[in-house]
Amino acid sequence: MTEAKKSLKRTLIGKVVSDKRAKTVTVLVERRVKHELYGKIVAKTSKYHAHDEKGEYKLGDTIEITESRPISKTKNWVVTRLVEKAVLV
Repeated sequence: MTEAKKSLKRTLIGKVVSDKRAKTVTVLVERRVKHELYGKIVAKTSKYHAHDEKGEYKLGDTIEITESRPISKTKNWVVTRLVEKAVLV
């Protein structure tokens, strides 16, 4: 009875490409798939809008996002943790 429940929500890791909106970051997630006909490994990208309550994640940060209930018309993801801080040059 005290078994830990496994979360059924999807989690993705990506890079913040925009942090201009209030409480929202845009995350670019890259996945590698094999081309159906030619067999070459191709990088496919998707952008997700994620909720960032405190506005602490900045451009270039690598973060983990988790699927959640719809927060707005385009926001269905929430930032769960910082994987890697962006390197300042």
